[in-house]
Amino acid sequence: MAVDVAALRDHFPSLTHGLAHFDGPGGTQTPRPVADAIVATLTGPLSNRGSSSVSELNAEKAVTDFRAAYADLLNVSASGIVYGRSATQLTYDFSRHLAKSWKVGDEIILSRLDHDSNVRPWIQAAQRGGVTVRWIEIDSETSELDLGSFERALTSRTRLVAVTAASNVLGTKPPIRRIADQAHSVGALVYVDGVHYTAHSLVDVPALGADLFTCSPYKFLGPHCGVLAGVPELLESLDPDKLLPSPDTVPERFEFGTLPYEIMAGATAAVDFLAGIDPGAGDSRRERLTHSLHFVHDHESVLRSRMEEGLRALGDAFTVHSKANDRTPTLLLTLDGRDAREAQLHLAARNVVAPAGSFYAYETFAALKLDDPALRVGLAPYNNADDVDRLLEGIATFL
Repeated sequence: MAVDVAALRDHFPSLTHGLAHFDGPGGTQTPRPVADAIVATLTGPLSNRGSSSVSELNAEKAVTDFRAAYADLLNVSASGIVYGRSATQLTYDFSRHLAKSWKVGDEIILSRLDHDSNVRPWIQAAQRGGVTVRWIEIDSETSELDLGSFERALTSRTRLVAVTAASNVLGTKPPIRRIADQAHSVGALVYVDGVHYTAHSLVDVPALGADLFTCSPYKFLGPHCGVLAGVPELLESLDPDKLLPSPDTVPERFEFGTLPYEIMAGATAAVDFLAGIDPGAGDSRRERLTHSLHFVHDHESVLRSRMEEGLRALGDAFTVHSKANDRTPTLLLTLDGRDAREAQLHLAARNVVAPAGSFYAYETFAALKLDDPALRVGLAPYNNADDVDRLLEGIATFL
């Protein structure tokens, strides 16, 4: 490997506690440069945005740097980057913005593969407007989306298709570009939940065909917040409810109240940290991100193979439901006749963090008739072979 993973781990103070973390899909550990950026911004000097003092300029820089960083990460225009408290909050906001133009008889399409944050806001908006909800189903044999059900659901009345780029429980990565092209052929918008996807893939929003795309920096080493990337022309066409004196420019018109400059600075530092993992010879941050995230993908793929081979060797006392050909290094397990929370506690006693639950994937668990809770194990860039071996040993002693 081009990167010294032990040296990479040294940047994460929390790893000195001896825990093997497999809870990355719910939120990763934080490297020191991210925390340092938060502290440096918060301790100032800092004021509201402006241009008449150093403290105002510091706030302005935090916002400008944030938009530039996420433009590079997602390969979009900085004017299309919207800050949010979370991806859930952003989706609720944009469900209301978009639903203003919906009318009775319109239709939207949702996916059974999605986290509820990309389901319930749209259902509730549709109910208020008399809009019909149709579904993309899951093939239970493959854990893939049933694209036939999508094609049957798509009509000239479809206004929106909301779909995940990667399942937060199964890891399944649907063919988003294919879905987007078909949706666009009938004039529908495509809203992509990229929260889990962005943690494990080099994102190219235009290549995916997404009109609106969300991610959450705390899933990839940053602080707790959300980001929406939108086509600037689309954002210009939307008319959100907002305070009269607040900015009407894009993307500011979608950001309500004073922004948390320190969190934005931390989120920017997370992008820079990712770009510096294995930057290669790239001159631009996007080039460095491309090189680094290819390393992360390769590193996580090696560990995923080690994990899957080890689980197969343990026999058939559990079922692995992550079966898609194209997926992230996240596995969902149910343990035959055993409560997954007992497994979580057993692992925790051995300093292995692997949570049990349904992880807000309400539709996925219902569609596949999965036991709730199930055990989810997910990898992050700081995981190593020792972590995987400790996980496997812990599961073996539980069975």
